Amino acid sequence: MRAGRVESMQADEKTEKRKKRAWAYVIKYAIITLGGIVYALGVSLFLDPNNVAAGGVTGISIVLHHLLAPYVPWLDTAVLIVLINVPLFILGAVFFGKGFVLSTMYATLSSSLFIELFKHTVLPHIPMIDRLVAAIIGGVLFGLGMGLIFKMGSTTGGTDIIIKLLRKKFRYIRIGFISVTLDFTIVCISTIVFRDFELACYTLISIAIFSFVFDMVIYGGNSAKMIYIIADNEKSPLICEKLLHELDLGATYLDGEGAYSGDKRRIIMCVAKSMTYPRLRDVVKEIDPHAFMIVSSAKEIYGEGYKDHNTEEI
Repeated sequence: MRAGRVESMQADEKTEKRKKRAWAYVIKYAIITLGGIVYALGVSLFLDPNNVAAGGVTGISIVLHHLLAPYVPWLDTAVLIVLINVPLFILGAVFFGKGFVLSTMYATLSSSLFIELFKHTVLPHIPMIDRLVAAIIGGVLFGLGMGLIFKMGSTTGGTDIIIKLLRKKFRYIRIGFISVTLDFTIVCISTIVFRDFELACYTLISIAIFSFVFDMVIYGGNSAKMIYIIADNEKSPLICEKLLHELDLGATYLDGEGAYSGDKRRIIMCVAKSMTYPRLRDVVKEIDPHAFMIVSSAKEIYGEGYKDHNTEEI
């Protein structure tokens, strides 16, 4: 009888785990789809019509489409994105496994389809806008869409796979440096192809905005402030108690000693997200207006309430 209950409980746990796993996949692909739609809006309505080359394979495809359009009319930007990505998908499958490649293929194909859809249904009904406005809006949408896709552990293929391969081999190489180098090269090529220095400036603006928005989507939620609070010994516990119970922050005591006075001090070290920091400062000012505070930016934080240690590096 007891054995039957145990088996029933185990079966229920397995069913619950399968439901959670299935729901996680639904959420993941829903966000990837949303990212693909936003990304496609930026490319099809703003960047491509104004010949503003984006970074990576998308930028290369825009340039190639401009060069090949008179000879191969059907070979447009969306088709070129898919064709260039095929050999890169093979590399991704070899080094990162089936799951990564499937989600990347889905992101690439869906975003390419959305580009085609918006190009033929939405673009004809909107007026042409100033290139500077197109570069700004296109860069924002491009960065937001790509950020959402990357956030889900996927990519849109192309140079993203090359960057992941380089990061796998050379972890000390920063993604930003590689991306900027590749994008700058594409800007130089687009300047030669379109013979328009002004256009190159607009492209650089678009890439700069893309990089900023992309960084905010990927790292914005994990960034915070790291704070050292050196207060009066009698007031440090009061500050720490408010941080723990009123602001729901974690804190650590560090033993310190004044170099000049030789006084022993209990230094409070904590991290706080940007929205919480003003309240923390008010707490310190209220309890000990003479406290010494050192505040710096923490780009990434791992642990409870922040990123998991098992999170894949982007």
